[in-house]
Amino acid sequence: MNKIITIAWNMIRRSIGSVKGILIFILLPSVVVAGIISLTGGVVDGPATVLYANMDTGAAGKHLLAELEKTGDYKFEPRSDEAALKEATIGQEGTAGLWIPAEYSAALIAGQQPQISIYELRASESSIVLKMKVNTIAGNMAEAAHAVAALSGGAAAADQQAQFTAVLEQAEQHNVGSTRTDYDLYPRETLGVITGLTLMFLMALVTSSVSLITDDRRGRTMMRMFSAPVRSYEIALGNFLGSFLVGIIQIVVVLSLGKWVLRYDYEMPMFLYFLVLAAFMLVSMGIASSVAGLIRNPRNAGMLNALILTPTCMLGGCFWPISIMPDYMQKAANFTPQKWAIQAVDIAATGGGWNELWLPFAILGLMAAVLLTIGSTILRPNEAGISS
Repeated sequence: MNKIITIAWNMIRRSIGSVKGILIFILLPSVVVAGIISLTGGVVDGPATVLYANMDTGAAGKHLLAELEKTGDYKFEPRSDEAALKEATIGQEGTAGLWIPAEYSAALIAGQQPQISIYELRASESSIVLKMKVNTIAGNMAEAAHAVAALSGGAAAADQQAQFTAVLEQAEQHNVGSTRTDYDLYPRETLGVITGLTLMFLMALVTSSVSLITDDRRGRTMMRMFSAPVRSYEIALGNFLGSFLVGIIQIVVVLSLGKWVLRYDYEMPMFLYFLVLAAFMLVSMGIASSVAGLIRNPRNAGMLNALILTPTCMLGGCFWPISIMPDYMQKAANFTPQKWAIQAVDIAATGGGWNELWLPFAILGLMAAVLLTIGSTILRPNEAGISS
C-alpha cells in the first residue's frame, strides 16, 4: 500500500507540483468555466432589468409594456430618448434596451409594420426570451389593428384609435387564456456548454499523464520500477490513483468556484454532478493509460490531443448539441464517454432519478473497467528504449 501511495504522490507532484502545473490544470479550467458562466449570465436572482424608451403616444406602446410587466420576469426602467437608452445599455445598466418608436399605434392601424428595436450588449437567455415575447405581442397587436381598420372602414383616425385602444384594454383583461403545462423540465443550454468544457479540461488533465509515462519510459525510470520489488498492479494503481486525485482536485475547484463564488445553479445536487465528472474521469484515465501503453516514441505523445481529445469532444457534444449532427455521427457518439456524461447531467437536471441515470452510469463504468484493464495490461516499459 505504501508503494502505491508513493507512486501516486509522485504523479501528483509532477502534475501540479509546480506553478506551471497549477496554472494549466487548475487555474485555467476554472477561469474558462467562470468566463462561460459570466457570459451566459449565471443565475438571475429575480426579474431581469429592461431599459425602455416609449415614444408612442397611442395605446400600443403602453399595451406592450403592460403585457411584458404582467409576466413578472422583467423590471422596467425608463429612459428619456433613444440615445440615452443606447448609452445605458452599453453601460450594462440593464439586460436589454427596448425602443418603441413614435406613432407606433398609428402605423399599426395604417397597415404598416413598424419595428421595435431591442438593444443588447451581449446575447443572453433573458434577452432572447424578451425578443420572442415582444415579437409575439407585436404580432397580436398588428392583427388587432388590421381587424379594427377593416371593420371601421372609412372612419376617422381618432375613432379608429379609440376602437383600437378599447380592443387592447379588453385584451389586457385576459378573459380567455390558457393553462401552462410546460414546467421548464428541460436543462438550460448553458449547462451543456459548461459541462462540455469541464469534461474537455478533465480529459486534457488526465491525458497529460501520457507525457509523464512516456518520459518515464524514455528515461528508463519505468524499467527500473518493474525491476524493483514492486508488483505490476501496484505501479498501475499508483499511476491511476495519482491521476484520479489530481482530477478530483480540479473538479472540486471548478465546482466550488461555480457554485459558491459565481452562484451558478447546476440544477441538480452537487454530489450527483461530482459523481458524473468522477465517472467520466475514470474513463479518461483508461483511455490515457491505453494510449500510453501503445505509444513508444515520446515525440508522438503530443499527437494525443489531435487524435483523441478534440475529435471525441466534438463528437460527444461538448461544443454543440448532438441532435444537430447527422444520424451516422449521432450513432458514432454512443462510443464517446462525453455523450453519456452529458446525458447523465441532462437527466439529473430535469429531475430524473436513478431509474434513468443507471444507464449512462453503467456505460461509463463499463468503459472505465475495460479501458483501465487494457491500460494496466499493456502499461509496460519499452525494452528497446528510445533515447534522444
